[in-house]
Amino acid sequence: MTQTKSVIYLDHNATTPVCKEVLEALPELAEAWGNASSIHWAGRQPKNVIRDARKAIADAVGVSPLEIIFTVGGSEANNTVIKGVFEYLQTSQALPPEQRRRMHFMCSAVEHPAVFKTMMHMKSLGVRVDVIPVNRKGEIDLKFYEEHLSEETALVSVMFANNETGTLFPIKQMAAMAHAKGALFHTDAVQGFGKVPVNLHDLGVDFASFSGHKFYSIKGSGFLYSRKGSNFSPLIHGGAQERHRRGGTENTLGIGALGVVAKRANLIAEKAKSVEVLRNHMEARILAEIENVSVTAGETPRLPNTSALVLPGADGETMLMSLDIKGYAVSTGAACSSGNPEPSPVLLAMGLSRDEAQNSLRVSLGWDTTLEQVDGFVDTLKIVVERLRSLKEAEEKEGDSYHV
Repeated sequence: MTQTKSVIYLDHNATTPVCKEVLEALPELAEAWGNASSIHWAGRQPKNVIRDARKAIADAVGVSPLEIIFTVGGSEANNTVIKGVFEYLQTSQALPPEQRRRMHFMCSAVEHPAVFKTMMHMKSLGVRVDVIPVNRKGEIDLKFYEEHLSEETALVSVMFANNETGTLFPIKQMAAMAHAKGALFHTDAVQGFGKVPVNLHDLGVDFASFSGHKFYSIKGSGFLYSRKGSNFSPLIHGGAQERHRRGGTENTLGIGALGVVAKRANLIAEKAKSVEVLRNHMEARILAEIENVSVTAGETPRLPNTSALVLPGADGETMLMSLDIKGYAVSTGAACSSGNPEPSPVLLAMGLSRDEAQNSLRVSLGWDTTLEQVDGFVDTLKIVVERLRSLKEAEEKEGDSYHV
């Protein structure tokens, strides 16, 4: 449920509520308390839970079950790929010398910190890292990408969809371009699955990261897709779990919950359409009823649930707090950057000014969002923006009077 009395949750890109099906399945999943690595009776039930979940997830994203590696979430999966590919290139004796010499990585300017900061860490280790620009519409610079791809490129990491603007990137095309140069391609697909259908086989990527709490499952669970033959060194060494690719006793409860949602993947396309109708209705009302508003990346392909708004004259943090008091949960950007006084690096990378970035609001709808909730939000937003703009105008007039 996303509504309790007058409390409305419109921040589904930050996290999603746990769906009813998962909540109902948790007691039974909790009974599979044994260690899946045990060969006696206590290990059989958790082993079956993990096997069934792996197959359900693989079917949902169009790959083989053996290509799924369970993690604690998207950040671990992203780090595993970027650091793991680098280490494998440095240490594998099975690779020819020309492969081991590949020391060039690429990512977009609007990646999640779990990718971008990891890439900067790689740079500190001597890897040459190129950051692919985006324009004000959120579109990635494919000309820059093509010009900087080379036989020295080891890995490209570009997100499936941006968490702040919802912009969808041409992953299939970019992966094919990387492969033409012999490079591996990773996509952070954390914001994809659950919002739109994701078929990894069709995309042609080598790696993809996912996080359960972004698609109505529980936190502390996620998975990494690693295409057969795409080698990397494990981030976490330990036991032989996940075919020696990720050490540590499996989180049976979290993995089972992922499987429960994966079995509902056939609903995603239908949900996406209904959510997009609500999002478009919301934006149409906002643009018609509130002056001087723009939708960031509104002209580019984007997730059906996401709306990034610029409302000049209304500070984003103040808007967020005012809406929170009224019972509406929204965001000024990525939840992982909350508390940071600086404007969103994503919006700045797109070419928005500091004022525009600071006057931005992100609204992300979910499967259970209703028309009544959306209309109530727009009505409240109108009041909040009008009040904040009036206060700012009064402050500016007072300042002018003071300097006369």
